[in-house]
Amino acid sequence: MENKPGEITIVESADGSHTLFHEGLKETYHSMHGAVQESEHVFIQAGLKDQLTTEKKEIRIFEVGFGTGLNAWLTYKYSACMDVKIVYHTLEPYPLGEEIYSKLNYTGTTEDKDLHDFFVALHQVPWDKEVELADNFSLKKINLPLEVYTPLKESFDLVYYDAFAPSKQAEMWLPGNIQKVYWLLMKGGTFVTYCAKGQVKRDLKEVGFQVETLPGPPGKKEMTRGRK
Repeated sequence: MENKPGEITIVESADGSHTLFHEGLKETYHSMHGAVQESEHVFIQAGLKDQLTTEKKEIRIFEVGFGTGLNAWLTYKYSACMDVKIVYHTLEPYPLGEEIYSKLNYTGTTEDKDLHDFFVALHQVPWDKEVELADNFSLKKINLPLEVYTPLKESFDLVYYDAFAPSKQAEMWLPGNIQKVYWLLMKGGTFVTYCAKGQVKRDLKEVGFQVETLPGPPGKKEMTRGRK
């Protein structure tokens, strides 16, 4: 997720996985009902799996808010044994330091050393450069906010919109930013977010998305998916 500078502490969510608490915003990066559960439900099940049904050999993903790297890591973990190439671009103007990301416990749930090494590599690759991290996964981390990022038109199949909630970071949900992510999606592309606020769904519809309200992850009634 995108954040503003301030004190960040590691906290444990209900499913045992870590999230971060941002003191300046008084907000966590993920749901306290379960960080991994939320990311898997919103971004993998409703997003990545939705695009995998198209039988594409390459899926291009754009993430707003790299944050802890959890969404990128889960995407690799899920797709590693599949015959699909993941091209993953993500924005993060305020990267986490090693003193934070090295203590996150996501890889503690697996005995696969390659998955642990991959999580570390996600954070250590250089910024603003596309890096091939595996035969089926390339990553480009972009050290910019969405407001100033200039994407290529119709260059992604899937958007993970993982900014802080509108009540905490209203600027991330302005119609101009919603229009930008619509513009960068290819026709048939998918937009997913944990947010299900009525105004966000109205703004998605206004720029052209076909909007679905889906069951939310544990602790949250609904989430939102848009299709172009």
